[in-house]
Parts: sequence; structure tokens; C-alpha cells
Amino acid sequence: MSKIRMINVTKTYLPDKDKYKKYIDEIFANGWVTNNGPLVRRLERRLADYLGVKNIILVANGTAALEIAYRTLDIKGYAVTTPFSFVATTSSLVTNGIKPIFADINPNTLNIDPKNIKNAITKSTSVIVPVHVFGNGCEVEEIEQIAKDNKLKVIYDAAHAFDVQYKGQSILNYGDISALSFHATKLFHTIEGGALIITDDSLVEKARYLINFGIQNKESIPELGTNAKMNEFEAAMGLCVLDEIENIKTMRKEVYEIYNKELYGIVELQQKNENSTLNHSYFQIILKNEEQTFKIQKALIDEHIFPRRYFFPSLDSLSYIEPKQFMSNSRDISRRILSLPLYPELTKSEQIHIISVIKDNI
Repeated sequence: MSKIRMINVTKTYLPDKDKYKKYIDEIFANGWVTNNGPLVRRLERRLADYLGVKNIILVANGTAALEIAYRTLDIKGYAVTTPFSFVATTSSLVTNGIKPIFADINPNTLNIDPKNIKNAITKSTSVIVPVHVFGNGCEVEEIEQIAKDNKLKVIYDAAHAFDVQYKGQSILNYGDISALSFHATKLFHTIEGGALIITDDSLVEKARYLINFGIQNKESIPELGTNAKMNEFEAAMGLCVLDEIENIKTMRKEVYEIYNKELYGIVELQQKNENSTLNHSYFQIILKNEEQTFKIQKALIDEHIFPRRYFFPSLDSLSYIEPKQFMSNSRDISRRILSLPLYPELTKSEQIHIISVIKDNI
């Protein structure tokens, strides 16, 4: 009896095993497993070149990247941010004593709406924390102008924005800092991991000692830091994945374009920023109402296909958020959105089956 293959919303890309073993042999030979080892430094150099950024610091995960960004810029008080994101965007603020004040999203782009940012700014606001949702570039120029007019910092949660270009350059070069996630489910991954892209050269040293307990040198600990370092085994995975990234991108694009062709006009899709490229990391559908969302989700699960309500719930509904807020667009979209399976190994026949189930239940 053949085993039924389950189709999950994502699947970790594993590179050539022999190549990874060669890096592991190198780690065992030199005995250097963490604390800014040679593979971490090699990966930083290669990523800086590949992404077209100047200052990149690798860290343990994407949440740590956000938290180090706040500490590097001495963020206090209130942050204007989006309610439509992964929970870490909000929880990282709260755990660092920063109050999230939400600005509702544009229901078409799913990104934070700049006009709502303006309305959310108060005298206590110190930073804007937008998210390039599903790799869709924010309206970065308008956000930068708002920040400049109000003397605010900008930290982009760029967890989904690996290799996204805006008007011919990396979108990661906008804002004061961009925080990346290199989790195993991402387009590019290091098993766990993340990175900070820092535009101000003078802040790089500070960020580097903040990820190492605040230790600047053997006799100086000038800041309250944490342990947010990436280890050598993770960097080895990153180097292998980076070698194969063009093939990964090509395969993801093929899957994305089939979904887009077959579902365009049948379900609502995210409106893309015309000035930004796509990295084809995710594919979402937005249904008419929550009842239809549940119906399609159940129909897919019955076929051993597991989409995800991504993102749900809307972050303004979290119990620990004070003051209480209500973001109507975000709450509405979060009830009607499904993230479909998308990864390089998804076969065309599997994808066509997914699409057929959706069409049959619209």
C-alpha cells in the first residue's frame, strides 16, 4: 500500500549533502564552531556582494535581528508598525519595552498604508517598523519622507524580502536598518538565522558587540547586549544554499506563475508594488469571506494538502497589546487569506490538483 504524500505549505530546501559535509569537515578540522568563525565571515562577505548591500551582520534568527536593531538605534517609547505580519514583528517590540501603535494596512498591497502612519505618530513615537509583506516592497520613499519630516528612525522587517530590488537597487538599503530572517522555511536559509543590514557605518561596531553580550573587547562592556550570534554549522548551510540560490529562485518562480495564471480573476490576489521585483517566496489567495476560507481550507486538508492562514490573527487583537486597538483592514484580510504550498520540489501535477480543489470550492 503506497503512502499518501502530504503537501505542506512549505518545505525546507536542502542543498547538496556532499558539499555540506565538506564544510562540516572544515569546522571539525579547525575546531571553531561559533564566535564569529571563518564561515560566518565568509557568508557575510558573499551575501553583501550578492544582495548589493554594504554592512551585513549575521545573527541567530530574525527576531534577534529586530531586537538588536532596536537596541542599536536606542529605540524607546512608541513604534508605528503594521498589524498584518508574523507575531515576531510585534512581540519583539513588546519584549524590548516599546509600545506598538498600529497603522492599518492597504487592503490591496497588504503593506502598511503610509497615510495611516502619519495619523499614528505622536510625540512619543521614535520609530516606524514597516514590513515588506510576502516580499512585496513597501512604499519606501513615502515612508522615508514621513520619517524625515518627523525625525523618526525606520527599521524594516524584511524577513520576506531577500533579494527584492526597488528601482534597480536592493530594497534592503532603505531605512536605518533592515532585519532579515533566514529560517528554514525561507527562500534563503541557514537552518535558523537572520541578518541586519545597517546603512550607517558608524553603527556597525555597536551592533556587533550587542550580539555578543555587549562585549566590545576583553575589558569593556559598554552596552546591555545579548547572545545573538550565528554558529558555523548554520553558516555552512547558508553557503551551500547560496550556491544554489539561482536554481531555487527559478523553481519557485515557475510554481508562482502557474498559481498566478490559473487563479487570477478567480480569487483576490495581493497587488504588487510596480517599482519592486518579486522573489516568489509566497503565494496567497484572499477569499470572499471567512466562511469560504474555511470551506476551501477544509477541502484542501481533506486531500492531504495543508495551506496556512498566514497571517492570522491580526496582531492588534493580541491580548498583551496595550493600548487596545482595532485595525479593520488587517482584521478583515486576516480572516480571508490562505497561503498556498510553494516550494521548489512541488510538482506540477500536485500544483494543478491544489488549483482544481480551490476552483471546485469557490
